[in-house]
Amino acid sequence: MWRKWIPFWHSGVSLHGGDVDMLFIGLLIASLLVLGLLFFLLTLFCVRYRASNDVDRDHRITKSWRWEVGWTAASLAGFLVLFVWGAEIYFQIYRTPPDELSVFVVAKQWMWKVQHSGGQSEINALHIPVGRPIRLVMASQDVIHSFFIPAIRLKHDVVPGRYQDLEIEVDKPGHYHLFCAEYCGTEHSGMTGEIVAMGAPDYATWLATQTPADSLTQEGGALFRELGCSGCHGAGSKIHAPSLDGLYGRPVPLSDGSFVTADDKYIRDSILLPRSQIAAGYQPLMPSFEGKVSEEQLLRLILYIKSLGGPHP
Repeated sequence: MWRKWIPFWHSGVSLHGGDVDMLFIGLLIASLLVLGLLFFLLTLFCVRYRASNDVDRDHRITKSWRWEVGWTAASLAGFLVLFVWGAEIYFQIYRTPPDELSVFVVAKQWMWKVQHSGGQSEINALHIPVGRPIRLVMASQDVIHSFFIPAIRLKHDVVPGRYQDLEIEVDKPGHYHLFCAEYCGTEHSGMTGEIVAMGAPDYATWLATQTPADSLTQEGGALFRELGCSGCHGAGSKIHAPSLDGLYGRPVPLSDGSFVTADDKYIRDSILLPRSQIAAGYQPLMPSFEGKVSEEQLLRLILYIKSLGGPHP
């Protein structure tokens, strides 16, 4: 309720919007206190030691380590409190809820391309249900972008060559601005969109009206066969290649003796940079598909490989 008394202040619409606002105000108050102390001392010394003031400037004052240690320790303690406060909010925001809904976002000059698991796609818009955690799996097709939703108090950079995860949840229906907060080229200012939050029945209706031809998993399976991946990794293949059944989420032994978890990043790197992490017991024979598949196609391939089975005990 206190926010309505602050001019030009718009309250957030996420579960953690109020916490982020309070942290911002705490940082603002701390900065104003430091700034006020600085200007007070500047004014004091300007008045006391001005040219027309008859003050003794010859004596030497003995330096006191107590004052030095005191103000340094007080400043450190104050900013550590802000750090712990911010870290607690960070871990709350970036937790992984069990019932989250995955949505895939590909940034490119100069648009946001959104793909839902059911195959529905949209550009510069993201339809989500209210009150349900959403996991955004984001990638960039070209340069660094930044996914920024002011109303949710969240911003996350989208870097080429990496997958970025962002958890969002909106508790009020409505239309909210989406911006790119990282300069990405001449049309950067036009890289905008909207978040459309709606109730669960309306969201289900919206999904049904999009009528995609196939789900992303089905499209990934077709692409898997089209690229010839099934010839080596498919069932009944006579080529000595790792099996993909149940691969996702499983620890994979590498030729150098280390282990890596088969997550989204590992599968992506195995497709684009197959020689970077060679599975133990296999020769580095797989060709690189870098430059041959787009980020949208990579997302489909990863979803298809996920569908081949979960982690084995």
